[in-house]
Amino acid sequence: MELSQDTKNILGLQLPTDPRWVNLAGKSLEDILTDHAYCEQKAATSCITIIQRYSDKIKLVKELAPIVTEEWGHFRLVLAELEKRNLKLGKQRKDEYVNALIGFQQKGGDIEGRFLDQLLTMALIEARSCERFKRLSEGLDDDYMRNFYRRFMESEAGHYTLFLELAEEYVPKQRVRDRWKEWLEYESGLIKTLTVRGDRIH
Repeated sequence: MELSQDTKNILGLQLPTDPRWVNLAGKSLEDILTDHAYCEQKAATSCITIIQRYSDKIKLVKELAPIVTEEWGHFRLVLAELEKRNLKLGKQRKDEYVNALIGFQQKGGDIEGRFLDQLLTMALIEARSCERFKRLSEGLDDDYMRNFYRRFMESEAGHYTLFLELAEEYVPKQRVRDRWKEWLEYESGLIKTLTVRGDRIH
């Protein structure tokens, strides 16, 4: 499977989403919207956690505060879409992808390294979400839903770059780039192990 140039250059991801995923997602709209809603909710709460943990980092707090509002707004947009279609918000499911990323985070060692991995985890989740939203914006049969996901795609791309910029604000750039390369390699291997499912964003 050839990696598209836009994915490689803009997001840095080494492996694209399996094309079968979009077709499966289109057949499981209630499930994919439910999972999407919880992804947005978790993104907002994760930003709140980072702000609380690193409240001494002024720029980080200033930059992430509006992201909390934006992500919660996205959660509400997805809820509204479910309601409009007479679909229900289902139960939150275990996110194997995110849990595996958390498992790759530095647990011991220096504080800077743990802080860096938290930001890079968020960057990677946003990058993969952006890539998935791009696939939906191009591959769904429903014109309205293609436009719906294009808006989310554009937003996630901005979030992805923000987390990398914040990492380079507080951590030496070479360390950020070296560790980011390790993250991208790990994520590529992870994607190969996960079952292609249409009821999950990741």
